[in-house]
Amino acid sequence: MPREALALRVAGMATAKSVLYVGNSYFSFNNGIGWHVRHLHSSTRPENRLRSTSITISGGGLGWHDVESYFRPGAVASYAFDADNSIVFNADDRLFDVVLMMDCSQCPIHPTLKDSFHEFARKHSRTVRRHGAEPAFFMSWAYRDSPEMTRQLADAYEAAGCENDALVVPAGLAFAKALARRPTVDLHMADNAHPTLQGTYLSAATVYGSLFGWSPVGLPYDAGLPQEEAAFLQAVAWETVQENRSR
Repeated sequence: MPREALALRVAGMATAKSVLYVGNSYFSFNNGIGWHVRHLHSSTRPENRLRSTSITISGGGLGWHDVESYFRPGAVASYAFDADNSIVFNADDRLFDVVLMMDCSQCPIHPTLKDSFHEFARKHSRTVRRHGAEPAFFMSWAYRDSPEMTRQLADAYEAAGCENDALVVPAGLAFAKALARRPTVDLHMADNAHPTLQGTYLSAATVYGSLFGWSPVGLPYDAGLPQEEAAFLQAVAWETVQENRSR
């Protein structure tokens, strides 16, 4: 995406009040990535409440999702509960400002499924824009025992971003950078694929920096991680976001 177009995308997302996460278990682990993005957001901007909705299918790819149905009036995200447990109906003109999408962990680079990734990236981007929201893609990370996936996934997601004029959140590159800088950082669970709390926090900080254009460095929300570890992950996330924009 041309740098000028990317700047406009980021500027538009900086005022986003709602994000829909469309993906799989990578998004849902550790209380959900949206939970952590929302807490990073509110840790310094409590007056600007960020509404987060997550629709995930375990093991699912983009083709498993009926994104059109997620915009049905009176359905997904039509109400929530406030601090007093009172129901609050969503009166916004549009349900979501940003829809962040990801495919299954290997679908964008799988010989049989990679064409489907691009097909549904196009289809869902058109659907999201037709409903007045902005599409974005979440670049997932390599399996711990298959580091070559990092560049392959990055290329696939960046191609989808360019084709659909959509922002790409470089979470996979942030994982690789964190592991290169600190090999002992524990980002993957024992299955070598799903994120630990550290992995989810790093991803959330990368989402925060990418979507809103604000640095996560120094934010007080640490998800219960040791302060030094959270600070390291914040710094890696922001450095990755800045490098990806400059490219």
